[in-house]
Amino acid sequence: MTARPTGRTSDRSAARTTARSAGRPIPVIIDCDTGVDDALALLFAVRHPGLDLRAVTCVAGNTDVDGVVRNTLTVLEQAGAPGIPVARGAERPLIESVRVARHVHGEDGMADLGLPAPTRTPVDVDAVTLLRREILASPHPVTLIPTAPLTNIALLLRTHPEVVRNIERIVFMGGAVATGNATPVAEFNVWHDPEAAAILLTAGVPITMYGLDVFKEVLVPAADVQRLRTSPEPRLRMAGELLAHRDPATSGDPTPTGGLGDAGAVCAVVDPEGLTTELLPVEVSLAPGPTRGQTVVDRRPRPGESEIHHGTREQPLVDVALGVDVERYVKLWLTAVEGV
Repeated sequence: MTARPTGRTSDRSAARTTARSAGRPIPVIIDCDTGVDDALALLFAVRHPGLDLRAVTCVAGNTDVDGVVRNTLTVLEQAGAPGIPVARGAERPLIESVRVARHVHGEDGMADLGLPAPTRTPVDVDAVTLLRREILASPHPVTLIPTAPLTNIALLLRTHPEVVRNIERIVFMGGAVATGNATPVAEFNVWHDPEAAAILLTAGVPITMYGLDVFKEVLVPAADVQRLRTSPEPRLRMAGELLAHRDPATSGDPTPTGGLGDAGAVCAVVDPEGLTTELLPVEVSLAPGPTRGQTVVDRRPRPGESEIHHGTREQPLVDVALGVDVERYVKLWLTAVEGV
């Protein structure tokens, strides 16, 4: 019987990318379903000097995939980064039907702010092709940051497994140790395409799971949200309105706090020291029923009766985020986006 790997505090030096330790920008690709908080993530990635955003790929999730492409192009133009290649990806999960989250993000996926339509179009290749091209062309290993259902990433890994040789790490927003949001135990991105998430976990590269346990904690104070909403700069006003829409409270406060959401996963690439993680076995529940899409994170210090009687199963080890320095990430995001 193979001994079950136990959780341990992750080695922070291992979580840093080679690029960061070498003092050069970290090459990253974001795979998203833009979405209010994906937009906040894109704004940060474009504005932070420590990141080299090489491409953005789009997948159905918060809204339909064509809406995701439109929203992504709009955000990049508003952020002053129109030259980054954007590609249309999967319009539905591997097995499930598409189940969008317009009730959270608005009918257009961007809080129905009436933002201008983009002036440019996506590249003429699909998301998987763009992912392969940009990963293999990068002179330094790339960090992938999926902030969406993982369909594009699963298709990439299955179609072009050679890309793993030039992937430094995958930091994905998804999953939950404790409570879900799509179901009592499943987080939306994983629940939307559980099979894709299961494929991701077998990628054979270091993986960090930035799940709901930290996602919901990183809140921008009300005063900062209001300052952004009243800024003379359209980019900052957009950021403020998006944050106000992501207010986790339900009190109707006219000056709400704002959840950074997916943007926290990008902050974790720049500053992994802001996370507390443990290297733990993780698997995705694929069976029909109330646990489908759950990320089952094994935090036990020793094997239990199931392993003793039936033997252990090999499970992927993932750096699971269990705690976050909220003030540190809020300051990091604001400093980059406001250009202070």
